[in-house]
Amino acid sequence: MVTETDLALPGGRSLHVHDTGGPARLTVFWHHGTPNTGAPPGPLLPLARELGVRFVSFDRPGYRTSTPVPGRTVGNAAGCVAAVAEALGIGEFALMGHSGGSSHALACAALLPERVLAVASLAAVAPFDAAGLDWFGGMAAASAAARRAATEGRAAKEKHEAAAEFDPDVFTAADRAALAGPWSWLDDVVRAALADGPGGLIDDDLAYVAPWGGDPARITAPVLLVHGEQDRMVPATHSAWLAARCPDAEYRPTPGDGHLSVLRHAADALTWLADQGTRASETTTGAR
Repeated sequence: MVTETDLALPGGRSLHVHDTGGPARLTVFWHHGTPNTGAPPGPLLPLARELGVRFVSFDRPGYRTSTPVPGRTVGNAAGCVAAVAEALGIGEFALMGHSGGSSHALACAALLPERVLAVASLAAVAPFDAAGLDWFGGMAAASAAARRAATEGRAAKEKHEAAAEFDPDVFTAADRAALAGPWSWLDDVVRAALADGPGGLIDDDLAYVAPWGGDPARITAPVLLVHGEQDRMVPATHSAWLAARCPDAEYRPTPGDGHLSVLRHAADALTWLADQGTRASETTTGAR
């Protein structure tokens, strides 16, 4: 059972929150990709119950009933997480995300180091100003064009999205197979995210090509970075760069996987996260 509420924020804003609730060994904030809603990952919910994981998440500003925040950054997600955690009485927590959601999770970890126990990242997008990284290198043409449009500002990005058509070349055969299996769940959250237009997607892409506002080098929690070696939407070089930047990181490139099929490893990532997060929580509790 997932409950959904609209959390009132200062200034008349609201944030649409999802919560699997119940007593749990560990709370995990899930960060969604682009364009998705914040619904907790359906294929992982049975395992989450076995592991004693409570998923909490939210639709980022600009998606559905979450109030848009013009000019928001990737690091803006840290304020959202802190507000939701305060409203729900959550102290420490772990973070997990896919694609651009992983970037938001990592920025949160950098900005909330005293509260984050561990981070699991799948197919993360590195900061646009990542030194030494060919940010567009290896991207499919359509993926690169969408992000290049964002570098030219909102008007150019809006014009691009108005004319853009889906290019199947961004996904591999393994990605298409993933969409035909349990991760067909992604179709549902993408449709819901775009039901009211591309506003949230545009805000996300503008944020990806701007400074995060939180340096991955400041993350103190253990980080797992999983990335498909055949990813055409966000090349694996992005996670490799992040792994070298984060102080306590494990990088797991997965041969044969693309941007979506990497989610085949999401259950292993969640198991790792539950183990790391629970151990870290026990350590901090014992130190008090």
